[in-house]
Amino acid sequence: MEHILQIKDLVISFDGFRAVNKVSTSVEKGEIRFFIGPNGAGKTTLLDAICGRIRPDEGQILFDGDKDVTRYAEHELVNIGIGRKFQVPSVFTSLTVAENMELAVAKNRGVLSALFQKTTAAQQVKINEVLSLVDLKEQKHKKAAELSHGQKQWLEIGMLLVQDLKLILLDEPVAGMGRRETTKTGELLKKIARHCTVIVVEHDMEFVREYATRVTVLHEGAVLDEGNVSEVQSNPKVIDVYLGRGGAHCA
Repeated sequence: MEHILQIKDLVISFDGFRAVNKVSTSVEKGEIRFFIGPNGAGKTTLLDAICGRIRPDEGQILFDGDKDVTRYAEHELVNIGIGRKFQVPSVFTSLTVAENMELAVAKNRGVLSALFQKTTAAQQVKINEVLSLVDLKEQKHKKAAELSHGQKQWLEIGMLLVQDLKLILLDEPVAGMGRRETTKTGELLKKIARHCTVIVVEHDMEFVREYATRVTVLHEGAVLDEGNVSEVQSNPKVIDVYLGRGGAHCA
C-alpha cells in the first residue's frame, strides 16, 4: 500500500514539556486511522501539527510523497489536499446548507466574492453528489441553524469533501451524538475512505472498535502501540495505562 502521510521523529514542546515525544507513524491511502489514548496523550497536538497550526521542534511530516507539511502555512494546506474538522461544528448557521457548500467549493475566494459569484455547473454537480453522500440533499435549502447537531457535523464533513481533499482530519466527530447518529457517521466514514484517507481522534471506544482500519495508541506524547483494534486491545501495556482506567470512554 502507498503512504499518504509519514510522521518521522516528531517532537513538540510547550514550555519545556514534551506534548509529542519522538512520534513516528505512517498512514496508508484509504485508511480510517484512529488516534486514541488517555487525556493529555498528545492526540490533538498531533492533529494540530498535521494541519499546520503548530510547528514541531523536531522531525518531519511528509504528505503525499515528499511534501513537508511543516513548511506550509495552515491556510495553504487545503490547496495540497489536507482538511480538518474541529470538534465544534464551524458552519455558517445563518446561511443555507447549499450556501455553506458553495463557500467551501470556492475555497480560494473570500466569503463575499464566493456568495456573489455563481458556482459553475461542475461545482453544482459536485455539491449535489456530496450532499447525497452525507444525506443532506433534502435539507439543501434549510438554514444550517435548523439542522440537528449530527447534521451540522455531517455538513462540515461535506464542506471538506467538496474540496477534493486527499486527507481529512476529524477531531471527535461523534461527540454529543446519540448512538443512531454515531452509527450513521461511522458508515459515512467508510464511504469517505473510498475517496480519501481519514484520521480521527476519538473518545468513544465502541465507535473505534466498529470503524477503525488501524489504531495508534498514544501515551504521554509517545506511541504506546499500533495495529488493528484486536491487537491493540490485547496489549497488556495498553490495558494497564488506558483501557483499564474506566474503560470505553477515556480515549
